[in-house]
Amino acid sequence: MQSRNRVLDDMSKLMTNAMGVAQGARTEAETAMKSVMDRWMADREFVSREEFEAVRLMAQKAREECTALEARIAALEAKA
Repeated sequence: MQSRNRVLDDMSKLMTNAMGVAQGARTEAETAMKSVMDRWMADREFVSREEFEAVRLMAQKAREECTALEARIAALEAKA
């Protein structure tokens, strides 16, 4: 009976070590993938959400000013 428990203990240790190796490989793969994705995104020149919103507001303001100027020009042409 003693030898049987030893075999089970050895199998248990082996499985525990295998799980540790698998978990380490998973962590290493995740780190490598994150690094690749970070480099890929940096090469694409994406803008942040804050930059996008700032430019969107500037464009909206420019459109409003353009509409106001068109109305003003139309009024001046109507007078002339």
